[in-house]
Amino acid sequence: MGAAVGVRQRSSCKEVPVSLTWPDHLLSLTEWSELPQDTSHRLELVEGVLLVVPRPTALHQRAAARLATLLDDRLPHDLCALVDVEVVVEAGAGGGPATVRAPDVVVVPSALVAQNPARFDAADVVLVVEIESPGTVGTDRVTKAVEYAGAGIDGYWLLDLVQPVTLTALTLVDGEYELVGETTGRIDLLTPVPLTVDVSGLAVR
Repeated sequence: MGAAVGVRQRSSCKEVPVSLTWPDHLLSLTEWSELPQDTSHRLELVEGVLLVVPRPTALHQRAAARLATLLDDRLPHDLCALVDVEVVVEAGAGGGPATVRAPDVVVVPSALVAQNPARFDAADVVLVVEIESPGTVGTDRVTKAVEYAGAGIDGYWLLDLVQPVTLTALTLVDGEYELVGETTGRIDLLTPVPLTVDVSGLAVR
C-alpha cells in the first residue's frame, strides 16, 4: 500500500480535503485521469511514476503569461497558446505506464481548445515551452527534450529567468532537436510562426 498524501478536491462551492494514497504501482493514463483533482501539489506522471514538481514562482508565472500572450497575439486563428495544461507524451500501450507532462506554455490547434479537453496529445502540440528553475535544468534540457522529441513535438523552447534572461529555441529535425537560436536580447523565429521575441521583456515590467 502506498503512503497517503493530503490533497484538496474542488467542489462547486469550496475545496474539500481528500486523501490520495500514493500509488505502489506504475500508473496507466486511465488511472492518472481518475486521481482526485489536486490543488495542493503540482503533479506529473513519468513512465507511470507519480512525481511532485515545484510550483512556479511569481516571476515564473509572469514570464509564462507574457510569453503565452505574445504568442497568442501573433498566431493564426487556427492555433492557440495556453499555460499550464497537461500533455500526454506517452499514452502507454495496452494500458501500460503513461507519461503526462505539464509544460509552462503550449501551442495547440484552436479547434481542440474549443473542445475543452482535460489534456492534449503530444501529436497535436506544435510548441512546448519550459521555464527553467535551478532544480529542473537537467530534467528540462535532457529528459524532457528526449521525451518531447520522441513524441514528435516540432518546437521546444527553454526560458532561463536567471539574469540575463535567456531563451533557447530548438526545432525537431530527423527525430532530434537542433538549436535554432539562443539569446538574451531579441530573437527572430520562424516556428510556429514568424515572430520576434524580446527575451529581456518577459521577466521585467
